[in-house]
Formats: sequence, C-alpha cells, structure tokens
Amino acid sequence: MTDEDPIRGRDPQPIPTIRELAMVLFRQRRIFVWVAAVVFAGSVLYALAGTKYEASMKILVRRGRADAPVSSGVNAPLDLTHLAVTEEELNSEVELLRDDDVLRRVVEESGIGGRDWLHFLRMNEGRAERVERAARSLAKGLRVEPVKKTNLIAIGYAADDPQRAARVLQLLEKAYLEKHLNVRRPTGELRFFSQQAEESKRQLEEAKVKLLRFTTDHGVVVAGLQRDLTLQKLSEVDASHRQNHVDLAETAQRVSELERQLQTLPNRTTTQIRTADNPELLKELKSSLLNLELKRTQLLTKFEPNHRLVHEVDEEIAQAKSSIEAEGLTPVRDETTDKNTQYEWAKSELQRSQVQLRGLLAREAAVTTEEAAFRRMATKFGEDAITQEDLLGKEKAALENYLLYVKKQEEARMNDALDERGIVNVAMAQEPTAPALPVRSVWMVLALGLIAAGTTATGTAFVADYLNPVFRDPDDVVACLNSPVLASLPRKPCGRLSA
Repeated sequence: MTDEDPIRGRDPQPIPTIRELAMVLFRQRRIFVWVAAVVFAGSVLYALAGTKYEASMKILVRRGRADAPVSSGVNAPLDLTHLAVTEEELNSEVELLRDDDVLRRVVEESGIGGRDWLHFLRMNEGRAERVERAARSLAKGLRVEPVKKTNLIAIGYAADDPQRAARVLQLLEKAYLEKHLNVRRPTGELRFFSQQAEESKRQLEEAKVKLLRFTTDHGVVVAGLQRDLTLQKLSEVDASHRQNHVDLAETAQRVSELERQLQTLPNRTTTQIRTADNPELLKELKSSLLNLELKRTQLLTKFEPNHRLVHEVDEEIAQAKSSIEAEGLTPVRDETTDKNTQYEWAKSELQRSQVQLRGLLAREAAVTTEEAAFRRMATKFGEDAITQEDLLGKEKAALENYLLYVKKQEEARMNDALDERGIVNVAMAQEPTAPALPVRSVWMVLALGLIAAGTTATGTAFVADYLNPVFRDPDDVVACLNSPVLASLPRKPCGRLSA
C-alpha cells in the first residue's frame, strides 16, 4: 500500500549552504563577538606580557678515556669492550640533568624560588618547601631530551627574561658537571693512594732496616749463595772423607800384609858360595905321608914289620891317609851373604805405609772436624737464607707496593687534573647564551590569537545555535513536528506572508 502523505514522501534535508551558515553566525552574533573578543584579548595579553625567551644548550656524550681498574697489577688491562655510547648512558645523563639535588642547587643559586602570586595561601611555608616547590616547577619547565640518532642531549629553558633563562642553564651546567664528576669518579682516590704510598714507603724502610740489621748481626751478605758454596765445599769434603776411608782401609790392609811378609822373609840372603880344596894342607899332608912311608921303609930295613916302631909309623901313615881323604871330602867353602832386597823393600814399604796410615788417621780426624764444621755452617746459612729470603721477599713486596701506589697516585692526580679541566666523557657542544628573540614573535601570537578567536567564536556560535530550542523557519517545524506548515508570519509586520 502506498504512502500518500506528502511529508513522509519528501526528500531528505539538503546540505546547508554558505548563506545558511552565515545566518547561524548572524543569529548568534553576540556570542560570536564576545567569545572572539575574549580569546583575542587573551592572545594580546599573552603577546604583550607572556612572551617567553628560551635559552638552550647541548651536551655531547662520548666514550671518555678508559681508566685503569684499581688492582695489584702495575699495568692493569683496560676495558675496551664497550666503545659506543649506549641508549642507557644517554638516559642516565638525562636523569642526572633532572636530578633533584642538581635542580635544588640551581634554584638556590639562581633565586628563582621566590614567592609566587599564590604565596598568601602558603604563609607558613619554609625555605626548604619553597626550594622544593621551585625545583619541581623548574623540572616541569626544563626541556631535556636526547637528539635522535646522535650522542647529543638538548636542554632548553624558557623564561620571561632572556638573561635569567641563560643564567639558569649556566648554573644547571655547572651543577650537572660537578654531579657527573662525583658520580663518575669516586671521591678521595688521590688521598687514598697518597696514604697507601706513605704507608708502603714506611713498610719498605722497615724492611730495609730489618734486612740490614740481620745481615750485620749474622755476618752474612748473600746467605743463599754462601749456603750453596758451603754445601759445595761440604760435598767436596764428604767426597774426600769417603776417599780417605777407602785409602785408610787400603793402607791398613797393606800394613797388615807387609807385617805378615816380614815375618816370613829373612833379613839377609846368600849372594855367593865358593867351594875349593886346601892345597897347602894337602901338600903338607902328602909330604908328611911320603916322609912316613920313607921312614917305614927305613924301619923295615932295620926292623921286623911287626915291630913297635913299624906299627907306630903305620898308624901315622893311616892317619895321614885318613886326613888326606877327609880333606878331599870336606873342601873349603867360601859363602858370601847380603841384605835381602825383598825384606828391605817390604820393610821400607811397611814403614812408608805406617807413616801413611798415621797421616790418613790424622787426616780422618781433620776431615771429620772440617765436615762437622761445614755441616754446622751449612745449617746456619740455610736458616739464615730462609730468613734473609723472607726479608728480601718482604722488601721486594714493599717496593712493588710502593711503586704501584706511587704510579696509582700519579694516575689519580692526572685524572683529577684532567677532570678539573673538563676532560670527561661529556662535553658542552653548545654553551647556554641569552636569546635575543622570543620563542614566538608578537605578530605570530596575534595572528594565532586571531585565528583562535575566530575558530572558537564560530564553534561557540554553532553550539549555542544548536542548543537553542527555537523554530527558525517552517522547515524546522516540519522536521521536528512532522506536520505540514500552513502559514508563517515574519517577525516584522512589514514582511510578506508565506503559505
């Protein structure tokens, strides 16, 4: 079934024209004018009294010098593993710039923590509270941000006075660098190394005095070397002692053997034996035998063979013959004797061996005494060497400690001197200066205020017109009441009627 109502079948409301929009502003002209005037007046006041001058500075964060770690080594290795500046280091420097201590110091030195226009509401507020409040206000007004893709940190501060803005940043720079030095470098390092150097020097002098006193009291120069020389001599004496034992046993055996041989050897020996007959005695005996035989012959001429005289002569002849036979059987023997060479050699060797034995015994006693003396000396030098080496070790350790602390003291002094001259891992890339121009010019503020006034007034007028429940034309009646308008009368009676 078709809807024959002309109101339901009309076309949707068209897009408003410029004239219709202008009519809205014309209807709400009072609101438009008042809002625009207020906003523009605020922009004028801001341009005249609220002009801000922003001072800025930039800090370069770099990889500073690599400090040698504090260690017992003379040359401690440097940490060269991290050479690039990390984002954490940049953020750390940003937080140091916003540190409460730094900001409070800037507030106290710059005097920006005075009374504000709401001070009458805080009559009982003390100086600490005012400084804390001013530090918070400074933290809000301070612009600190790292520049992207760089190692720079940009700092800005805006104030109505350019000199005051620059002064605040200069004080911030000073307080930040001091805070950075206190954080990056421990305090008292030079004093610590100076004290340690003095203490190690005192210990070194004590070690030298103890070593000199020990050397003087014990009469040693280099106990270790003297011990080694004494041990070498002791080794030689011990070898000589062992050889003397061998020689002594050999000599004692030689003496015993020579004594045994002397008991068996004669002291003299026959050197020549000569055997010969006695010719004169045989001649006399034979002559006597011949005379006796002649005498017997003569007696036989006179007497009978058995006569007594003949018997006597026969007996004499028999004796003479027996004498001649005996002389032939026992010839004359001439025997010559001399000293026995073997006996004499054995005797002389025995005497020499006995003398040598007595010498070896005396040498045995002397070597035993010398060996005992060398053993005592080696023991003494060994004990002295241990003590002296201990004293030398203490002296060497004290010297090494003294040289180490002197070097560390010099390094700390150089680091402090370099840090005092700003040679750290941050540098001022841009010093804060008083700006000559404000952040925004007056004409730009007025132009922005004019634009803001027009935009705000227009929006306010449209909102007020939208919220006003008044029918302005027949179309509003049709749109709201969904009923046709039969006639409309203008506000002024001179207007024409419309139907």
